[in-house]
Amino acid sequence: MNRIEGVILDWAGTAVDFGCFAPVNVFVDIFSQAGIEVTMEEARAPMGMLKIDHIRAMLAMPRISALWKDKYGRDFSEEDVHRLYAAFEPALMASLSEYTDPIPGVIEAVDALRADGLKIGSTTGYTRSMMDVVTQGAREKGYFPDHLVTPDETGSYGRPYPYMIFRNMEHLKLSASWKVVKAGDTASDIQEGVQAGVWSVGVVIGSSEMGLSQEEYDRLSANERAEAIKRTRRAFLANGADFTIDTLAELPALIGTINQMLAKGERPGQARRLQTAEL
Repeated sequence: MNRIEGVILDWAGTAVDFGCFAPVNVFVDIFSQAGIEVTMEEARAPMGMLKIDHIRAMLAMPRISALWKDKYGRDFSEEDVHRLYAAFEPALMASLSEYTDPIPGVIEAVDALRADGLKIGSTTGYTRSMMDVVTQGAREKGYFPDHLVTPDETGSYGRPYPYMIFRNMEHLKLSASWKVVKAGDTASDIQEGVQAGVWSVGVVIGSSEMGLSQEEYDRLSANERAEAIKRTRRAFLANGADFTIDTLAELPALIGTINQMLAKGERPGQARRLQTAEL
């Protein structure tokens, strides 16, 4: 049948850890310890990538690269990347257990998807050892997908490569990429979905792209919320999203819409082209 068979969800900023604060705070700290002050925006920009790739991407940013050269009298090296990562991993591991709360509405949305016969996979920018902490905490609070693939299982080829999605499809026995939906909260999530040929969906509220904690979001005025949602939505569409939703609570209804599109012979990318025209 031409229906969605499975959904693949990101973790931090999509299913747990509203605002994706666990890693971003550590990125800021390790660069500060190296004598380089980075902004929250710079620390968030590569979010969703394998974390050592994230550090490499930050060091390659023109402003950070120039600061590094001013301080150390040379360009950054792979040795610098690995030294920063060696500081990052234990610092993140020490705090990860505090960032495993499911985002409001996620458990109910996943229950609805399962009730409709869909399988739930997941991908992440965290390593397997990091995810051991996250999955345990999330499961204790009621959230658990059917499968998880980390970059450890794909030769460290994380996002935006599509391989983690393919491994989920293989394990969950999903029959075609166009019968799969990937939902995430970063540009690299969207690109992962696009490159895998699945329906790529950006989740706006609680996302790393929006960059606000639950408390910060709740304090916004109605106009400020609308502007933050609009800005985040445009960023996802600019990176190729087929659709955006405010929260995962909207995903079951969206899948109903996608099923109607599939029945008409439509495939991922067609809605993308229409929505991108709005930018």
